Amino acid sequence: MLLSPTRTAWLTALAMLAFAGNSLLCRMAFQLTAVDASSFTAARLLSGAVVLALLLRARPGCTVGAVAHGNWGSALALFAYAALFSLAYVGMPAATGALLLFGAVQASMIGWGLLHGERLRPWQAVGFAAALMGLGALMLPGFATPSWSGALSMLGAGVAWGVYSLRGKATTAGKAADPLATTCGNFVRTLPMALVLCAVLMPTLRWDAAGLALAVASGAITSGLGYAVWYRALPALQATQAATVQLSVPLIAAVGGVLLLGESVTWRLLVASIAILGGIALVVRPPRERCGSVPR
Repeated sequence: MLLSPTRTAWLTALAMLAFAGNSLLCRMAFQLTAVDASSFTAARLLSGAVVLALLLRARPGCTVGAVAHGNWGSALALFAYAALFSLAYVGMPAATGALLLFGAVQASMIGWGLLHGERLRPWQAVGFAAALMGLGALMLPGFATPSWSGALSMLGAGVAWGVYSLRGKATTAGKAADPLATTCGNFVRTLPMALVLCAVLMPTLRWDAAGLALAVASGAITSGLGYAVWYRALPALQATQAATVQLSVPLIAAVGGVLLLGESVTWRLLVASIAILGGIALVVRPPRERCGSVPR
């Protein structure tokens, strides 16, 4: 069923809030509770899998189990993203983490396209260079710079999510896509990986009720329900609209970090944000139609 523009806008806004909420909930858990990164990751993936499976089960005519969808390669990329994401946020502000994550996702996907023959127009090349310089600025030594281990973990999480997205595009190319079912199947496949991670790091595991509650909220609400809402709105958006609207996620995370976690916004973060988000906006901007041309 085709969504109205108003409903599409509301669903898109909810999805962006959910994506930013992942950063806020994760950072809140490590700042205010005793939960460790591995336990948070496992609880997030488990609760996300449960919610997605319930949503899939509730659909009319659903007869195939969640495990029949997705694949192990994509599940590995999803698990790497979730684990590195949690590890990075142990000591990183929400806004900085969201900006590094978003920049790494977009840079890895754009870089993959360039390696496979895609070409950037002049303004896109300028934008891509600006985004890379913005990421570099966040890595330079200085006040409020994230640790190298945290920054590299978040960049790794971004690359893993980029790989997951690219695999999803390749898997569904040329055939009817069922993103909700595929995401559910991939979440279910991450559970043995999370179990192995927890078993290996058993001596370092720790949690409390508040930490696990935040992890469950991240998995069930801002991940599971957030992805479901996003996939509902996505068919009504143009590709450039879908890419551009995600520029809001780091900004929402920054505002949430200031209001909810008492984080400060530095000049370095502001300049890096302008470079990264502005640069990516140039890359995803659609070309202007020539006078007299007919849109295809």
